[in-house]
Amino acid sequence: MASKETLARIAHMNPQEAVDLGREALQMALVIGAPVLISGLVVGLAVGLLQAITQVQEQTVSFVPKLVAMVLVVSLMLPWLIGQMVSYAHDLITNIPNTL
Repeated sequence: MASKETLARIAHMNPQEAVDLGREALQMALVIGAPVLISGLVVGLAVGLLQAITQVQEQTVSFVPKLVAMVLVVSLMLPWLIGQMVSYAHDLITNIPNTL
């Protein structure tokens, strides 16, 4: 059993700090995922418009260009994406003593 002195020394995270950590995690997920999702959306809309104009309704025609665009965006933005994740993880880990 822990003594009262030990329990008094343990700092507790208040609910606002927990909410802030969750919000920051969601924002980072959006920042990391947004470029890939936006490229897929733009290419999907363009291909869909092209299919509607030409009346070609083949599923692979819409899938392959989106896949290629998304892979291209990931390969071009990978250094930036990794930098963002490393920066977030570094900030999160270095702030552990401040938040507990």
